[in-house]
Amino acid sequence: MDPRHLQRIKIVQNLYAQSFNELNHNLPYPEEVKTGKIIAKLKTIDRYIKTYAPRYPIQNIAKTDLSILRLSIYELIYEKKTPKKVAIDEAVELAKEMSGEKAYAFINAVLGKILESHP
Repeated sequence: MDPRHLQRIKIVQNLYAQSFNELNHNLPYPEEVKTGKIIAKLKTIDRYIKTYAPRYPIQNIAKTDLSILRLSIYELIYEKKTPKKVAIDEAVELAKEMSGEKAYAFINAVLGKILESHP
């Protein structure tokens, strides 16, 4: 398996674990610098989710889906070294592997709206 894909899986797992401790957004993940960078930007990233998925309050989105969205939005908006279409494709693949049956469609739709607004 591609090492970048494995890294994304680890980041999603870290973000998932962090989502159970909403009081502390600065949990250290020394083995994963990128996770820390995402956590540092959570308020802004979550505003994107609220804007582009207004019918789905964050607290009602499955934590796995939320973790995938947070990673992907970070890659789309802040990191920019991964091509945008690749970041979305990776998010869809992660959703198919790690989440519910229809989660990939939801994640694809939200990220597609963000891509349209931030080409």
